[in-house]
Amino acid sequence: MLRQRIATALALGVFLIFVLFALPAWATVAVITVAILAGAWEWSAFIGVRGQVARGARLLFMIIVLAAIGVLALPATHLLSEPVVLGLAIAWWLVAFGWILLAPHAAPRPAGALAGLLTLVPAWYALVHLRIDAAAGAEWVLYLLILVTATDSGAYFVGRRFGRVKLAPRVSPGKTWEGVLGGVLGGCVAGFAGAVWFGLPVGPFMVLALCVIVFSVIGDLTESLLKRSAGVKDSGTLFPGHGGMLDRIDSLTAAAPVLLAGLRGLGVL
Repeated sequence: MLRQRIATALALGVFLIFVLFALPAWATVAVITVAILAGAWEWSAFIGVRGQVARGARLLFMIIVLAAIGVLALPATHLLSEPVVLGLAIAWWLVAFGWILLAPHAAPRPAGALAGLLTLVPAWYALVHLRIDAAAGAEWVLYLLILVTATDSGAYFVGRRFGRVKLAPRVSPGKTWEGVLGGVLGGCVAGFAGAVWFGLPVGPFMVLALCVIVFSVIGDLTESLLKRSAGVKDSGTLFPGHGGMLDRIDSLTAAAPVLLAGLRGLGVL
């Protein structure tokens, strides 16, 4: 399984680097949009619709996500929408953290649908604007992927080797506090590398990187909560060894708005 995970990750990495650096910006936007819509389809399974209406309801959820993305893509809404979109996203992830702590088994259908919108739409917005709002947009998207991957990998390998104390057993029994510490360590190494890479002050950027790391963990746990509520192990089977699209982008959906907001605050974008 580990070899399969590594092979899939390498293939995805090569594909994304090609899209980011060999193709125009619109190609990255197209890939991001497809990934978010695939995530919307998988997320719709968490809403709990059953029977003959399930496919139509899931398609409707995808259409709603696409419509919200279309509204945010309009030039007239950009300047007015960004503080609202990023503010809502960060507020939602703080609420999700409380959800994980206080009510890990409660996932009513309307809450699951709203959570999907607040997760996927701001993630699309943040990833797209990371790509198109800076001369180094491709590098920033790649760096975000590296930061999240370093966090996930650190958590995975340290958790497997040293994990003892359960992090949130009612949400994700396999995750441990040792794994979280490993993820924070891996993410901090990537954070320092990012400050050097982009020539930014180490202290402020490390604080931003740590915030991104923490929110990425919340994103991962939130998807675990919803999968457990829906009674599924993986969100899909799209990527061998990794599961579905959401299993690949759950941490990223929470990390992207935080990074974009932080870079705006630091005056980088």
